[in-house]
Amino acid sequence: MELIKKKKILVFTDWYKPGFKAGGPIRSCVNFSDNMNRDYDVFVFTTDRDLGETQPYINVERDKWISREGITILYASPSFLTWKNTRKIFNEIKPDYVYINSMYSRYFTIYPLLIKWLGLTDTNVILAPRGMLKKTALQFKATRKKIFLFLFKVLCIHKQVVFHATDSTEIVDIKATFGSNTKCSRVSNFPPLQQAAFNYIEKQKGSLKIIFVGRIHPIKNLTLLLGYLKNLHIEVLFTIVGTIEDETYWNKCQQLIKSFPENIQVIFKKDIPNTAIETLIADHHIFALPTEGENFGHAIFEALSVGRPVLISDQTPWKNLSKVNAGWDLPLSAPGAFVDVLNNVAEMDDEAFKIWCRGAWQLANDYITKSDLKNQYLKLFS
Repeated sequence: MELIKKKKILVFTDWYKPGFKAGGPIRSCVNFSDNMNRDYDVFVFTTDRDLGETQPYINVERDKWISREGITILYASPSFLTWKNTRKIFNEIKPDYVYINSMYSRYFTIYPLLIKWLGLTDTNVILAPRGMLKKTALQFKATRKKIFLFLFKVLCIHKQVVFHATDSTEIVDIKATFGSNTKCSRVSNFPPLQQAAFNYIEKQKGSLKIIFVGRIHPIKNLTLLLGYLKNLHIEVLFTIVGTIEDETYWNKCQQLIKSFPENIQVIFKKDIPNTAIETLIADHHIFALPTEGENFGHAIFEALSVGRPVLISDQTPWKNLSKVNAGWDLPLSAPGAFVDVLNNVAEMDDEAFKIWCRGAWQLANDYITKSDLKNQYLKLFS
């Protein structure tokens, strides 16, 4: 009997594993590829180095297609990133679908979109903005983004793609940018696999271990969180895990840290691989991220999945957390509410804290078991 030939998905993404410094977009793309490669032949075209690095990954072959964990990947060196080679990849792979994991990248967004616009391929193109159309994201490098989006609309490129939104707010952002008739499909990100159980961490009254995981960038609001911590009079261990993307902003953070009283200890762990994040989070009582916007929030989900309540802003898809004892999603306009939560958690004893740990784990577990993500993605790519 003749085997049914799988359709091909060609993924364009600036960074892919073993990279980790770009945060959520890498995890989103890796989880997407790992889940889709059972039903499709997945090809990933990406760079040969991590965000901000001048040297390529060690022991990774470059500028040729290789197979890793069931995915076919081409790690491109800087000299390989040309218009000619992008066209050649289309001709070689002949993909049924192109999936773009970015919004503004020259090589991994603009080039494949131009190939579609010029009529050099008839493949279906699906574009995942990854939260890059949020107002809070558009304020950074605003001029360049405005020019890009203006040309995008003038050339009507948005009419030749289907936008992949991961929540309802991203659909609003997409339609606000490109018009109400823009084709959008809402499908949440694939989460990582959750552990079958989780380990409690002992909780004593009057002390708190807090962890922040995210890029060191204004959009993650680390300075805001540091300002909240300064008002605490309990024993605090605060761990910052992230890649420094904005040196000026990090200097502001350091100045705030220097002004902390003795009851607050701060540890900075730079450039930690994704594989080590869950263990680090599990060593703390609470995950805190007063972000200005997330289209999913992989680190948030990882905290929930290891049974740690989260203290986050209301600018993420994770809502009404306190109702299920999984955490708190608060407006950034209410700084006092963040401080109150931190003080309340600090005063919890071990038994009270276990209720929140169980609630966090259960929310993540329900998200995985009750969602129909795979079928939703199969529908998007059909």
